[in-house]
Amino acid sequence: MIEEMRIRYRLNAPQVFTAMLNVPREEFVLPEYKDIAYSDAALSIGYGQTISQPYTVAFMTNLLEVTGDERVLEIGTGSGYQAAILSQLADKVFTIERIEPLADSARERLKRLGYTNVEVKAGRGEEGWPKKAPFEAIILTAGVAKVPKTLLDQLKEGGVLVAPVGVGPDKKMTKFIKKKGKISQKQYGIFHFVPFIEEN
Repeated sequence: MIEEMRIRYRLNAPQVFTAMLNVPREEFVLPEYKDIAYSDAALSIGYGQTISQPYTVAFMTNLLEVTGDERVLEIGTGSGYQAAILSQLADKVFTIERIEPLADSARERLKRLGYTNVEVKAGRGEEGWPKKAPFEAIILTAGVAKVPKTLLDQLKEGGVLVAPVGVGPDKKMTKFIKKKGKISQKQYGIFHFVPFIEEN
């Protein structure tokens, strides 16, 4: 899996790769997909959601540029795989999942596997986690037409937010940086994501 990302995608992210090697991806997929857990593909985790392909996880994590001291907010816990990766790289990970059964199972899974610096909450991702803010890094693991202002407000000065942004199934991976209260952004390649759902 790692060699494929290095050779096929020419991604150079040694710290991220080390974190991924330490996380057993087969624990985060449905039983019927365990034999293909390390294939470079997104896999269903139920409820219309997926675990992202390893390359997407590596690419987004690398864009966050976490160095070990950060408090990271993840929107879209899913099975908990991305949070587990981040837990190897950051000080504390707070992750929100709108589908309560997925949040519950991810919480149990992460606890069972020993990821003690991850806190899972079932709730509305667009609201962020005000009580835990601000965050040095925020990652959205579902596609959005526009990043909610609430999340950008919870980003610490100098912080980074990474999200797949755009209308339709194909999103442009976008990195937002907050400097002196202003947000700059840079776009990368096209990625396919399940949509972010805002509840009324």
